[in-house]
Amino acid sequence: MEYLRSFWSLLTDMHFKDFVDIVVVAFLIYKLLPIFRSTGTARIAWVVVVVVAVASIANVLKMHTLSFILSQLLAVGLVAIVVLFQPELRRMLDQVSHNMNVKSLLGVEKPVPDVVPVIEQTVHACEIMSRERVGALIVFARENRLDEHFKTGTILDAKVSEQLIRNVFFPKASLHDGAMIIRDNRVTAAGCVLPLSESDRLSADLGTRHRAGVGMSEVSDAVVVIVSEETGVISVAVGGMLKRHLAPKTLERLLRNELCPENTQQNDTLVQKLRQKLNNQKEDKDHEV
Repeated sequence: MEYLRSFWSLLTDMHFKDFVDIVVVAFLIYKLLPIFRSTGTARIAWVVVVVVAVASIANVLKMHTLSFILSQLLAVGLVAIVVLFQPELRRMLDQVSHNMNVKSLLGVEKPVPDVVPVIEQTVHACEIMSRERVGALIVFARENRLDEHFKTGTILDAKVSEQLIRNVFFPKASLHDGAMIIRDNRVTAAGCVLPLSESDRLSADLGTRHRAGVGMSEVSDAVVVIVSEETGVISVAVGGMLKRHLAPKTLERLLRNELCPENTQQNDTLVQKLRQKLNNQKEDKDHEV
């Protein structure tokens, strides 16, 4: 009862700005927490936590030598972290910029081009490459533009087609070992180098192509399609998770769910209904005349 009375007293003493403060902090935690799922960010956070914890314990136990060393380490710790974890920090900042996107926070969505033909061409190509045991690694960029990754390959800027995808990943083609990046419904680049996943949850029989696909999905919001060269199995990596043994129809449905926003489909349906209604009204007027 004493605890409840203290809690109630604390609540009654709170002002409006205190509630706003709590809501803002909760919102920031909700947006930033997914960042720490990636291995690189977790390593940075773990190093900082360990150093701060050891420094606090050494200070309490009056271990002067250790406290002096750790205080000096903390003084230059920021520079050391930037130097040692430069790739991880860059990826973390990319994720922060994606999660804290102003337009998405305000609920303002940019117009989404018709991605259905792109999905159909990709699925058709993957079905043929799976049957012929041709390896492929296709990245669909979303909010994260992947600028630093497509610059590692050859810029194409071509229309997506089943023939182009198969030609790029033809075993004797010069770009077949890298990844193809599709951005804004066009093949932006091919032969790109992707970061490898360091997750220990992946099966040991997965090769570099699968680890690169999962690694790309860990550091960005991209959707990655992988076709195994050894088995012909089609897989998709999203958010660090790998879905394997997908049939072509399942692949198409998954890509539609990930790349075609539901609200856009609903809006398109609503627009079509309105157009149909206006056309019907116009026809009725024409008949009356």
